[in-house]
Amino acid sequence: MPLHPASTLGAGDVLDAAARAARDERAGRRHRRRKALVPYLYIMPALTMFGLFALAPFLHAVWLSFFHWDGITVGTWAGLDNYRTVFTEDLIRKSFLHAGVLVLFFSTIPVAVGMIIASVFTAVPVRGASFFRVAIFLPQVVSSVVVGVIWNWVYATDGPLNAFLDSVGLGGAARPWLGDFVWALPAIAMIGVWSLIGLCMVLFVAGVQQIPSTLYDAVKLDGAGRFWEFVTVTWPGLRLELGVVLTLTVVGALRTFDLVFVLTRGGPGNSTIVPGMLLYNRAFVDGRVGEACAIAVVLALMVFTVTICIDRLVSRGRS
Repeated sequence: MPLHPASTLGAGDVLDAAARAARDERAGRRHRRRKALVPYLYIMPALTMFGLFALAPFLHAVWLSFFHWDGITVGTWAGLDNYRTVFTEDLIRKSFLHAGVLVLFFSTIPVAVGMIIASVFTAVPVRGASFFRVAIFLPQVVSSVVVGVIWNWVYATDGPLNAFLDSVGLGGAARPWLGDFVWALPAIAMIGVWSLIGLCMVLFVAGVQQIPSTLYDAVKLDGAGRFWEFVTVTWPGLRLELGVVLTLTVVGALRTFDLVFVLTRGGPGNSTIVPGMLLYNRAFVDGRVGEACAIAVVLALMVFTVTICIDRLVSRGRS
């Protein structure tokens, strides 16, 4: 009976075949590992810049937050004293409360108005819609310092806002807005609202354009009106864009500094003090760098936590 060709192989041939198979398997694993590393090569420049100019300074700030240091002389170890100050000092807690007020303004009015404008522009033909979109988005391309200077003039006692109130018979409502203990913070918040509406609108318009038109056609065939069209199609379709907008507006509110610095420097009194302005004063005016770093670390952790929570909510909604 003829033997099968495999039965003619010697022990050495079998070992050689097994060795070749093992080498091929190792070579395959190395190839797969190298292939898996390719995407990281594309993001390596960005990661390098992030590590050098964002992560490293943040870690250094964390280290400095454990010292009493004026920025010039040799610092002394403080342990957790600076963090105790952050959580117990009334002024610091008030600054975070003011940041919460800005978050409320920045993340409700611009989101609502931007979504309404996007829905109108996509549902109803508007003559000159491109001009209106550019005009509404314009504050995003203007420096926040310039915005602050402009609105400082608008809010002035003899500025356009008070002149308008006088012209319509509401002269009793005129006031030095940025010098008023009650109205200074809402006045700054409304500037943020004005500047963020355009960003929200652009993102929502882009999101609406990605929603299949067949979904709108199906809703119309069912006889639903504009409201139910928005509730059943537009709102669910914009969930991802809503997460992006909420992240940008909340983070923008928490890190507000330029507008407050240009308009009020935290005044009148401390009625518009925010964490960004406070840590600037502690570091560069009062010489309490350790406390300033502790405020910065707490603020950064708060921003990180809020971002994670928004991402989780959006992801849960999409699932």
